[in-house]
Amino acid sequence: MPRLADTFGRLQRDGRGGLVTYVTAGDPDAATSEQILLALADGGADVIEIGVPFSDPLADGPVIQRASERALAAGMTLRGVLQIVSRVRRKIDTPLVLFTYANPVVRMDPHVFAASARDAGVDGVLILDYPVEEAEPLRAPLMAAGLDPIFLISPTTSDERIRRSSDLGAGFLYLISRLGVTGARDDMAIDTEAFTARVKRNVSLPVALGFGISRPEQVAAACRYTNAAVVGSAIVKMIADTATDGTPDAVRDYVR
Repeated sequence: MPRLADTFGRLQRDGRGGLVTYVTAGDPDAATSEQILLALADGGADVIEIGVPFSDPLADGPVIQRASERALAAGMTLRGVLQIVSRVRRKIDTPLVLFTYANPVVRMDPHVFAASARDAGVDGVLILDYPVEEAEPLRAPLMAAGLDPIFLISPTTSDERIRRSSDLGAGFLYLISRLGVTGARDDMAIDTEAFTARVKRNVSLPVALGFGISRPEQVAAACRYTNAAVVGSAIVKMIADTATDGTPDAVRDYVR
């Protein structure tokens, strides 16, 4: 069974919500980034999302934009991200999902990317700027390689598009708790119960809620209505604020 399906099935059997964590690969450097991924798994993350740094990250808020800048300045590339994933995969069995924009995938070639990601140990891929209606040229190579294509659902997504995202996706659906860019917030700004109920009426896949979630009470609130909560910007900010030598330990403690 694919790792993502197995993980969400286990969460359902255990009657608990999952924790999905996000970090930008190569931030602050490749070696530390690798240790951070291991620390996330050791801290109990159920799924780890790994951002591919990109020079024009339109969907990302300032915290993750700066992380991309640091990673790119340190020389990180898509191939470098896959090398990190390959090394980490030898040590952990936690599902790993790549977060990327379409440009790096197209530049590598979607078929080459999908095969390389599979061989590295990636489980799923979310391409942020490819809407489901246009996703087939990138989705088909992912499916052929045995990778789960993951789609975003926002509060303004129509029921028809939600159903299409579920039908064409795999692993889970990523629900955006607010319109706009990523970033930790004091509140989630939407009627979470109504939004998630509408999504669940239209899908068969597990759903995870992200964008703006940082505190334990927000994680708990998200998990009341969804299968998992996504925490990203808060972890990325911690990485930026912590001395490199102590970053993996700080991240592990935060996730726990």
